[in-house]
Amino acid sequence: MMKRLLRLLTELSSRKWVSRLTGRFANSRMSRKLIPTFAKSYGIRIEEAEKHISEYMSLNDFFTRRLKPGARTIADGVDLLVSPVDALITGMGPIEEGLLLNVKGQDYTLKELLHQSPHLQKYKRGYYWVLYLSPTDYHRIHSPVSGQTVESEHVPGKVYPVNDFGLKHMPRVLSRNERLITYIRHAYGEVSVVKVGALNVSSIRYVDDKVMPQYERGEELAYFEFGSTVVLLTENHTFDPRKELHVGDKVKMGEPLGLLHCKPAPESKA
Repeated sequence: MMKRLLRLLTELSSRKWVSRLTGRFANSRMSRKLIPTFAKSYGIRIEEAEKHISEYMSLNDFFTRRLKPGARTIADGVDLLVSPVDALITGMGPIEEGLLLNVKGQDYTLKELLHQSPHLQKYKRGYYWVLYLSPTDYHRIHSPVSGQTVESEHVPGKVYPVNDFGLKHMPRVLSRNERLITYIRHAYGEVSVVKVGALNVSSIRYVDDKVMPQYERGEELAYFEFGSTVVLLTENHTFDPRKELHVGDKVKMGEPLGLLHCKPAPESKA
């Protein structure tokens, strides 16, 4: 009964007008007074922020803060896939015939996640990561590879929560929420960075409101205005994950997730 009630309340609060009102307040100077309380409540490491806490003009200005130079180390190596965000790993594994299996008890199809994009064929036997950004985390998204932008797509949608409750109890959250998808071609294939909007604000913005033709590994790609999730996909047979990483682990932006490599050569028929 309680679970049903919570789901109903979430459904009612996932309307765009609620997000717009919340966003309007978070961008107002009035919200500036909440920054110290917000930072303390969530244990945010304010010493990593680019500016002093008193210099941020609104709660959203603080939430989308950049970090001081050197606050994150970008792993070096052309064959490394790095985490695009500071996040909790809430799902990971091989994609099996176009299915992302058992993300908090639910399966997702590439067709729904990628909005029936023609790119989805490249990922049907790839690898996926679901990376959840809590309010505690740094909320800028960086490129996980060096490469050229192939395409980007904005997919309108709902603003359901993408936290543990949302992923477990709300149906098809990752594929029903608003999404901003970037496809990047790198030395060994292609990756898809799926930015999933969330409850309250759901704004996902490219840096300087534009898509760059190419990115260096660790370069700023986009940012969330309040918490959300990134789903990172690698092309078929081009990636081997780090064996010591598991669901429930925390990763930092720039930390290696595994090794990229060329597709195996097809076996020749005798």
